[in-house]
Amino acid sequence: MKKYAWIFFLIMFLIGTDTFLISPLLPTLTVLYGIKASSSGWMVSAYALGYAVFALISGPISDGRNRKKIMLYGFVAFASATFLCGFATNFYLMLTFRFLAGVSASFVTPQVWASIPIVVAKDLVVKTMGFASAGLAVSQLVGVPIGSYLAALSWRVPFYVISMTSILVAIVVYKLLPDLNATSKKSERISFVKIYAQILKNKKALAYLSAYFVFQTGNFCVMTFIGSWFTRDFSLGLANVGSSMIAIGTGNLIGTLFGNKLIDKWGIQQSLFRGLVGLMILYAILPFLPSFLFAEILLTLVFLVNGFIFPLFMTTLQSTTTTARSTISSLSNASMYAGTTVGSIFGGMLFATFSGFFGIAYFTIITYLIVLIIYRSQSFFTRNH
Repeated sequence: MKKYAWIFFLIMFLIGTDTFLISPLLPTLTVLYGIKASSSGWMVSAYALGYAVFALISGPISDGRNRKKIMLYGFVAFASATFLCGFATNFYLMLTFRFLAGVSASFVTPQVWASIPIVVAKDLVVKTMGFASAGLAVSQLVGVPIGSYLAALSWRVPFYVISMTSILVAIVVYKLLPDLNATSKKSERISFVKIYAQILKNKKALAYLSAYFVFQTGNFCVMTFIGSWFTRDFSLGLANVGSSMIAIGTGNLIGTLFGNKLIDKWGIQQSLFRGLVGLMILYAILPFLPSFLFAEILLTLVFLVNGFIFPLFMTTLQSTTTTARSTISSLSNASMYAGTTVGSIFGGMLFATFSGFFGIAYFTIITYLIVLIIYRSQSFFTRNH
């Protein structure tokens, strides 16, 4: 069973790493393509947009078919699109290949979650899902540093390395993962439609999904342009940006691993409230910091709090239904990538318009305030969970 857990870990790690891979390359590609900084965020948004849109339809396309084949086709397409990014000689080619990479990825990750209950024993399902989730979490920690270090050789190298590694993992999937033929094709598709109909009638689920989208919009507005800020205002090179992102990502990992102790003490409602208010205070201070060192320390604290409150969003989303939890997970993933798309676009405009990190920081404060308002409208802070 461990081999399956590692396979799923690697798949999620590669998909996640590719999401963040291009962020440290934005300053280099902006100059290379002769585009404005306000447009550079589209290179991140194109991938996220492809994923967010096709995540909504990749499920029904996969239902009733061999999930292993769908996973392999998607993974090979993902590797091919990522490889082609290294040959993108202009801005529009890069947007096209990044979009196709996102579309391909949207056909891979749903098969991971659907395959786990089939290939592992029932008592190991939760543990294996956690291991796969860890692949995504680790990618958020090292995705930007990997892009930075490899780009020190050439901006093309990160795309080639992720592509070749993906092909190797695809071969492992082909050799080791059993066929995952679906049964009762028709009933599965009808069930899918009914579940979506139920969710569309679930006002609380829709409200929490909206809040999660807004949260990720602010979150990725910041994450996408940290490297650009460090390069422009503190004159950091690509390798140094990578090192700084490791420290920031470590804060996120610590918050994820140990935040549950505070959640147990404060409760879900107060933990989410205090976490969001704390983030708003930190972002209000961030643009005024006089040096890279102080900015690095404060951003590490920011992402530590981010890691602390992230499970709270997933917990509240799962609490909105007992019959459609996997679909809620898919929609939350689509919401995250939709937030990545919007956040990157707005971030590019704000970064180009305002000096320092003022525009991005205060835009993010507004998004977190909206999240609080949405949760308050659902009486989240006035009732027991």
